[in-house]
Amino acid sequence: MGLGFGLLWLLNVYLEGIHCQGVYAPPSVRIIHSGHACNVEEERYTERVYTIREGETLELTCLVTGHPRPQIRWTKTAGSASDRFQDSSVFNETLRISKIQRHQGGRYYCKAENGLGTPAIKSIRVDVYYLEDPVVTVHQSVGEAREQFYYERTVFLRCTANSNPPVRYSWRRGREYLSQGSDKGVEIYEPFFTQGETKILKLKNLRPQDYANYTCIASVRNVCGIPDKSIVFRLTNKTASPNIKLLVEDPIIANPGDTVTLVCITSGGEPTPTLTWVRNAEGLPRKSVLNGGTLTLPAITTDDAGVYSCVASNNVGNPAKKSTNIIVRALKKGRFWITPDPYHNDDNIQIGREVKISCQVEATPPDELQFSWLKNGRPLRSSERMVITQTDPDVAPGTTNLDIIDLKFTDFGTYTCMASLKNGGIPEISIDVNISSTTVPPNLTVPRGKSPLVTQEGDTVDLQCLVSGKPKPIILWSRADKEAPMPDGSLQMESYDGVLRIVNVSREMSGQYRCQTSQYNGFNVKPREAIVELIVQYPPAVEPIYTEIRQGLGRAFTLTCRVLRAHPSRVLKYEWKLGTRLLTVGDFNQRDETEYHVRALNREGYGEYTCDITNEAGAGRCTFLVTGKAYPPEFYYDTYGALWQNRPRVYGFKLQWTQMNPGAVDRIKAYRLGIKQTGQQRWWEQEIQQEGNIERGQLLTYNLTELIKPESYQVRLTPITRSGEGDSTERIIRYSPPVNPHWNKFQCSFEEEAICMFTQDKTEEFDWTRHSAATRDTKYTPNTGPSSDRTGLKQGFYMYIETSRPRVAGDKARLLSPSFSVAPKNPYGTVTTNPTYCFSFYYHMYGKHIGTLNVYLRQKAQTGSDGVVWTLSGNQGDRWRQARVNIHPTSAFQIVMEGVRGSGIEGDIAIDDVAIEEGECRDPPPSNLISSASPTGRHIWQSCVTLLLALTAHRR
Repeated sequence: MGLGFGLLWLLNVYLEGIHCQGVYAPPSVRIIHSGHACNVEEERYTERVYTIREGETLELTCLVTGHPRPQIRWTKTAGSASDRFQDSSVFNETLRISKIQRHQGGRYYCKAENGLGTPAIKSIRVDVYYLEDPVVTVHQSVGEAREQFYYERTVFLRCTANSNPPVRYSWRRGREYLSQGSDKGVEIYEPFFTQGETKILKLKNLRPQDYANYTCIASVRNVCGIPDKSIVFRLTNKTASPNIKLLVEDPIIANPGDTVTLVCITSGGEPTPTLTWVRNAEGLPRKSVLNGGTLTLPAITTDDAGVYSCVASNNVGNPAKKSTNIIVRALKKGRFWITPDPYHNDDNIQIGREVKISCQVEATPPDELQFSWLKNGRPLRSSERMVITQTDPDVAPGTTNLDIIDLKFTDFGTYTCMASLKNGGIPEISIDVNISSTTVPPNLTVPRGKSPLVTQEGDTVDLQCLVSGKPKPIILWSRADKEAPMPDGSLQMESYDGVLRIVNVSREMSGQYRCQTSQYNGFNVKPREAIVELIVQYPPAVEPIYTEIRQGLGRAFTLTCRVLRAHPSRVLKYEWKLGTRLLTVGDFNQRDETEYHVRALNREGYGEYTCDITNEAGAGRCTFLVTGKAYPPEFYYDTYGALWQNRPRVYGFKLQWTQMNPGAVDRIKAYRLGIKQTGQQRWWEQEIQQEGNIERGQLLTYNLTELIKPESYQVRLTPITRSGEGDSTERIIRYSPPVNPHWNKFQCSFEEEAICMFTQDKTEEFDWTRHSAATRDTKYTPNTGPSSDRTGLKQGFYMYIETSRPRVAGDKARLLSPSFSVAPKNPYGTVTTNPTYCFSFYYHMYGKHIGTLNVYLRQKAQTGSDGVVWTLSGNQGDRWRQARVNIHPTSAFQIVMEGVRGSGIEGDIAIDDVAIEEGECRDPPPSNLISSASPTGRHIWQSCVTLLLALTAHRR
């Protein structure tokens, strides 16, 4: 008896698992197209290729199944350009790109996920076809014979055109088409290193008849309806490469605000060259005016300086290029420094010692820069004791030095360095330097109490170094403890008063900062420096910041607030509240979290719980919203035959849904259903009562009637518990006219890419393949498979199993039909009699390794194995045959077409023209018919019979 009870327990667990799973299912996905496709091909074992013409509209739709409703994401990689779908993704079922461009070609992925199983991913490669206008370039070569003094001219005409797919080129002289060997003086070839990119026409030792019009025709064989394109080049005895003259000086030196005009003219070339201007291999200034070969730059600035080039091209020989450099005169960045006597240990300036004043200016052009010196406003000339030098190999260009040897009291005063350009037009720069007994080298100190400097995150803080000395130098601030940028993003920041102000200080700015004297506008001595330490305090960072907890009355739960980081790390206290009511307070010890326990939730326990964790810098808060609201319903989108119509002007819709986490809160008593026409404001509402507990995955149904054709409706569903209304869910119901209003017959010839909503069974080893004999590659499957569809058309499509490698004997492919509802006349009624349907299809089973073709009936209300209704094995000859079988479903059902691979590669099985029709088959069923599923759930009872037999055998 132990074995019997064990088997019954296993059966109970198995059925209960199926029941608990309900209609929840991982996602599956298919990609179909509805744009301007030229062609869609199935690549063997890899992906589909979608061909489209540039400028057309790409439209790809991701058809998904699964519950809850999967989220769809489109992404792109591996394009003809290295773009990543404009660095974004499209979260939508339909991907639509208007006026698609060539760089948008590549592999597009549709990814669907709903949290169950692994995400479903399908891809399709988009190939964008285009053809640009061809371009002909001409090159000439001249050879000199040794014995006789004559020249031999050979001309090469090269034709290129950017395209996808590759171009086929053809040449025509006048109206005569040229081909290799048609004329001894003509040779047509493709260079080895540019195969498929160009076609060269070589005219050897030019003859009078070679002077003619040559036409290059570029063709992509009219794919995607792209017409051929051509270009004509006229070859004459005057054909020559371009020559140009530049009627300007080089360089051109101008003052800011001047208008500069550059003139370029052609001095030769046939055909007439076209002239263009470029600057430093980049674009011209926006304000520039171009008129033929004349370029005008009004109100020129230093930003407009650079090398300007005139380029002439006529596609004969190499382009001609001549350039000129525009220099805009300028003076900027004047600065000075004082160098004490290097032969003394201290840096002081004293009478009897040497002192040097240096002055530096950036000048354009540098050779026009000139300096003069003044003392107390009077000109100063170089002498034995006052040595003025204009150039110094130890310093940067644009520097002048004033060396005062054996400093005297009378040398004290103000020295002025004057910088100017020789030809004027630019304002002078003057720099004053005071030399006196008060001129002393700098010194840096940090004020008392300013280091370490403690502040709080978000404040404004001033880091300060006191600088003494005369003149006061520029202070440079940088990070001293690590290689990190300063608050403005640079590695160094300048300060003229020794203060570094940081606004909105953050915790990352904690650390040591170095203040350091600069040699500019001060003493050229070893830099003085000091260190300031900054400590940024910030309140505790906690988790969770906000979370929602849904609980039913009477239940226990625990709230936890955790400290992630804080400075100072010593936390003072925690404080729990419900609304404004204080619950508990305490101090942290060694733990980094605090908990609050609710033993039995009552109505007063609903609300917002907060936990404030506090240190010296402030508080971090965890927020918990405890509510009895039910989770939102999950609409079920995979209902087959959800829309019906039994009256001329109205239609009905079977609305189905599951409840998310139904056991999280109190029992759902009812649903509030709201419905309105899209675009309208008024909602119609009613309540749908619920009896008993709702299980996870349980499919709930409500029939909507009296919907007006062809209007769409917005539906809102809200669960209701004793705590009130829960979260709502909305969806749109759209009317779609049925193919057959009375659903008398279903037919599918697999001509459309959507294959009539058939789907592949991903649990099997491989898939059925949609193909036509016109495109099918028979390289790997000789002597097997159909040569046309069932009607005899090679362009017609059918479904078949490819049995070539890597397939092995026994591998299965299953094709699942859409779900068909056994609907009563009244949508609220029940099925009282068992309907009969005729299922028919055509099959082609030709090849010495043919396996087996099985047909199963799968009913939704029954569990266990599918019922076999038809089967056939072995070679049936190279022709299409029809099979018909009566089926008797009692609930929504699917047809499963299973192909089983035989012993070898010559075993392709194909099907076509599948039909399901109400009523019995007109012809008697064939001999290979298997009885269809009985009105009762026979496959469940098979499991029970098996269990009883096992029990009986055990007892014996």
